[in-house]
Parts: sequence; C-alpha cells; structure tokens
Amino acid sequence: MFHFGFSYVGLIYLLMLFIPNIIWTKHKPENYEQYAQKENKVLQTLERAGEVLVCCCVLIFSDFNVRLDSLWCIWLLISFMLMLVYEVYWIGYFRSEKRMQDFYRSVLGIPVAGATLPVCAFFLLGVYGCNVFLLIAVIILGIGHIGIHFGHYKQLKDGKKRGILSSILKWAMCGVLFVLVGIVVVIIGCRNWNYIDSYISKDKGVNEGTYVAFGGQEQYLLIQGKNRINPVIIWLHGGPSSPDTFVNYIFQKYLVEDYTIINWDQRGCGRTYFHNKEEDALNKTATFEQTQEDLDGLVDYACERFQTEKVIIVGHSYGTMLGSRYVLNHPEKVAAYIGVGQVVSIESDLYSYEDALAKAVVLGDDTEEMEAAYRKYMEEKSLISMMNLRNYTGKYHVARKSSNTIWQGITSPYMGIDDARWFLKQAGDLEKYIALNEQLFQYIMVTDVGDYGLEYQVPVGFITGSDDWTTPGKYMEEYCNAISAPQKQFALVEGCGHSPQYDSPEEFCSLLKGMLEEYVEH
Repeated sequence: MFHFGFSYVGLIYLLMLFIPNIIWTKHKPENYEQYAQKENKVLQTLERAGEVLVCCCVLIFSDFNVRLDSLWCIWLLISFMLMLVYEVYWIGYFRSEKRMQDFYRSVLGIPVAGATLPVCAFFLLGVYGCNVFLLIAVIILGIGHIGIHFGHYKQLKDGKKRGILSSILKWAMCGVLFVLVGIVVVIIGCRNWNYIDSYISKDKGVNEGTYVAFGGQEQYLLIQGKNRINPVIIWLHGGPSSPDTFVNYIFQKYLVEDYTIINWDQRGCGRTYFHNKEEDALNKTATFEQTQEDLDGLVDYACERFQTEKVIIVGHSYGTMLGSRYVLNHPEKVAAYIGVGQVVSIESDLYSYEDALAKAVVLGDDTEEMEAAYRKYMEEKSLISMMNLRNYTGKYHVARKSSNTIWQGITSPYMGIDDARWFLKQAGDLEKYIALNEQLFQYIMVTDVGDYGLEYQVPVGFITGSDDWTTPGKYMEEYCNAISAPQKQFALVEGCGHSPQYDSPEEFCSLLKGMLEEYVEH
C-alpha cells in the first residue's frame, strides 16, 4: 500500500467515467438545466472537490494496478464489473428518448445508476488498493454527486408519496450502508496508519514478503529491518500451526532499528500451506523432524543472503520446542537463543489445573465440571481434552494485561487473504483443524523439551509473562536453572500472559534487546 507510481487502472477508470459524460453534454435530457439551477451549493462544492481528489488519487498510486497473486483482486474484479454496468447504463440512455426519466432510471435495482455506480466502483477500487485517501475522496464525491442527483430524482418524482414501510426500509438500508462504509474506512485507515508507523526504507533496509524455496517447498517469509548489516533474528511462531507473521509488526517495530527479523509461516500452515496446497493438501510432510530440516534451510538462506555466519533464534510457545532442539543440534549456526513462553512439558497443564481448582474452592465455585474435564484429560491426554480443560481453568488465570490480537490482525498492513483464510480454519471446527496438523499436535503431547538435552553451547534467555499459565513461569525458571550455557537469563514481563510481545510490546522488546546486547556483537 501507498506505493507511488502511475496507475493505468486509474486511467482506464477515468476514461470510462469521462468519455460518456463528455458525450452526454451534447445529449442532455430536456429541461435538465431547470433542475440544475436548484442544486444545493454545498453539495456542488463537495462534488467538485471529490472529483479533483479522486482523479489525483487514482493516478498517483500504483497499488490500484492489477495484481493476480492474491484473492484480494476480487475487489478489483467487482469494481470493474460495476464500471462495465455503468457503461451499459450509458448505452441504454443514449439509445433512449433521452428524457429525465431515462437519465434517472435504475439498473439492476440500483437507484440513480448514473451517479451511484461509478461512486461504488471507485470506493471498491480504494478497498482493493487499501488506500484511505481514495476512500475519503470517494465519500466526499459521493455525498456531493449522489446527493445532487437524488435531489433531481426527487423533483422528478414529486407528488408520488412513498409508503411508511418503504420509507422505513429506505432509511434502514441507508443506516446499514453508512455503518458498513464507516467500518471499512476505519479498518483501512488503521491499516494505512500502521503501515506508515512501521515503514522501512529499502535504501539500506529490507521490507518484503516473499516465498523462498527450502526443505522442498516454497515457504513464506516476511523480512524486515532498517539496515541489512544488522544481526539477523529468525522468529519461530507457536501453535503448532499458528502463524503470526502478519501481526508481529506490533512489537517488531521496536526491533527493526537494530535487527533484521525474518518471520516465517512454517510448513503446513498460513500462507505456506495455501501456496503448497496442491502438492500437500493433507500436510503429510508437516512433521517436527521435517520442520527442523526446514529451519536449517532457512538459517542457511539467511546467512547467505545477509552475509553472516550465525543467526539469533527467538521462539514463542511451540516455536521454543522447534528452536531449543535446533539450537542444541546446530550451535555453530546460532549466536543466541531466546525462548518466549518456553514450553518445557505438557505436564504444566496439571500445575495450572491444581492452581485453578484451589482458587475455585476458595471462591466457593462449583468445581464438578472442571474436575470432570481433568479426569477426561488424564484418561485421553489428547489436545481436545487439554483445550477443554483449559476452558475451565482459564477463567481463574486472566492476565492483568491483554491485547486484542484480532483487531491487531484486521488492521495489520501485512494481513492478506491467505492469513484470513487460515485464521478462519483455526476459529472453525477444532477437530478438523487439529487433524490437518495431527503429526505436530501428537508430537507436543508426548514430548518433554528436557529430553533434547540440557547443555547449550550458545547464550540463552527466557522471557515470559508473570501471568502466563499456558507455559507457567515456574516451569521455565526450573528449566533455566537446570540447563548449562555460556550465559543465561530469565525475565518476567509483569502482568502479561502467554504473549507478552503483544500485551506489552515495548517492555518486552526492551528486555529482549537487553539480553541480546550482552550476547551478540553488533
């Protein structure tokens, strides 16, 4: 978004708009000037201002040009179809008797089609380009242009009373439309603001989303940093299969000055899954061992591209299982390892249950269902039973600080259609979602990270929220004390839960940078 450059799509749209209107000046409806004399001056001013703003916006941003790499282009397709209907409207008018009734006829049920269709088309073009400037310009144009012509239409229909039910329906539809337009403008406006806030110049830095081949698949990376010679961090997301690439701008904007950060949608999830779906729709290759090989390929790619001998590995939640194992096996390629919400053993859920049960008893709450969920978990030790148990224990472990990651994702300048599609999979049928990455989920249910080994040959740090009961700090601190490493630290982010990087991003990054400044030479 906000890529300055000539838009040929914008030019095509303007030609489709202006050419029929120029021809119309020679074929105006009879008595049109009588209607024009009664036009509201404020609406006229808004119309003229909107015309100028829309013309400028659609020509100077290349984001409106055709991009077929994403389903997001559906907005461009719908927008262009509206412009084609607009041309059909004009053909019908020029072939008619050219009366006011012909000029203000509806098309496909769209009232005052000659005014409404192009405004809607340009608005959807703004959605396609994720450009709030064009959206605001179109709204200004729409208020003036549609307002003027609805005024003419009302004069034309003068004397024909509208029924009460019809009037209520009309205003209700206008209200819904107003709310929808407002929501779209606010979301895209926030996305634009977040883009500007996290903008990185490509002169010395890097800011790109790309697919890179390693491990036998082309896998998605989002790489950001203000100076290519800075140390490289590879961020490993949790889950398994919960990519966070599109939402990490929340905290990584505090890191890009000093580090180049590689975010990765791991095999079997997010954009990487959809990019390779035809070859591996059932994720048969998505195993922990294969992901280790993938990570090794990614490290080699990072070292070669950024001319460095070692990278920093930072993992979150399940990503710490992936990171710990890799760092222990490949210390020669790693400068430092940081575990955020470090997973140690799935048995930590029992500790969480015992604490929640004790709190429930103190409060006098009924614990029968929680205890039944615990017994079910002990019988099955499945992810489904674990998640069910967490539903009961979670209400006793609410973090004092929290963030709305859904809103952060929706307003992310990096969120695409495939990110949304994967999120819907996660939010849908839990059993189907787990089945899609069953091998990874089975792995985490039976693995203790301590079994990987306890002798790290690189500096190690652990960061967790003080209110984290998904991977409780007690277990992490015990693990930190048990391992050996050239240097090691353990830090709490007060009041945060399992994701301190989102709940308190600035404080989290301050702790992370403090550790890395001791561990890694710039």
